[in-house]
Amino acid sequence: MTIEGRMTGHVALITGGGGEIGTAIALRLASEGASIAVADLDLEKAEITAQKVIAAGGKAAATGVDVSKAESCEAAVEATMAAFGKLTTLVNVAATITPDGTVETLSLDQWNDALGVNLTGAFLMCKYGVPKMRAAGGGSIINIASQLGHLGVQHRSPYCTTKAALIFFTRILAMDHAADNIRANSISPGFILTERSSKRVGGKDKARVINGPRHLLNRPGEPEEIAAGAAYLASSDASFVTGTDLLIDGGYVTFKGRMDAAGKTSML
Repeated sequence: MTIEGRMTGHVALITGGGGEIGTAIALRLASEGASIAVADLDLEKAEITAQKVIAAGGKAAATGVDVSKAESCEAAVEATMAAFGKLTTLVNVAATITPDGTVETLSLDQWNDALGVNLTGAFLMCKYGVPKMRAAGGGSIINIASQLGHLGVQHRSPYCTTKAALIFFTRILAMDHAADNIRANSISPGFILTERSSKRVGGKDKARVINGPRHLLNRPGEPEEIAAGAAYLASSDASFVTGTDLLIDGGYVTFKGRMDAAGKTSML
């Protein structure tokens, strides 16, 4: 790992850190000098990511977290403080798998589960993280939203609604805590090629064929491309950036269409 120093002295807490996007962000921020607290509902996955960071020459600690539970979020922040003494960067990646359905077929529990993890989870992590960031002199909050927070799709109301709300929540965070020198931004990825995202269509190979052409760049994104955006927003290079949503979506939102093999676009 090459320590570039852009985030030397920073401490980043990443929820959903055991997933592919969370892991990519952890490795990227660590490569730029940050110490990493990896938090995940699956503690074993968090520990695997932390060990990857350490093996690459970075500093990391793992903790379990259920972001839908206030006490668990508070404990994850306190574990970060115990490990590294401060908190300067909070990256909310954690999200739940939401079922397909309409208001008639979705249960109230399914709806509330999506809200609890995708939206309330970010609220709770910020609730306990912001005072620590203020004490550290400020920092950066990055909430991972989605292109589907901009353009909804049928039968995905829990996911689309929570991601759209997360984008707006981030704007209010930016307003509320600018005086604390805390910047808040969101990232809206397009379809990112991970095992989890590809399950809906039967695996990564099928996902490339089905979802790739829905982007102007005619391919899915990679976790490392989201990590690059997070590294920018977390660093001093983005010192004048707050209250914005960074689309890293390969042009998905631009046209909501399909690209053919010859590079010709057509609307869906």
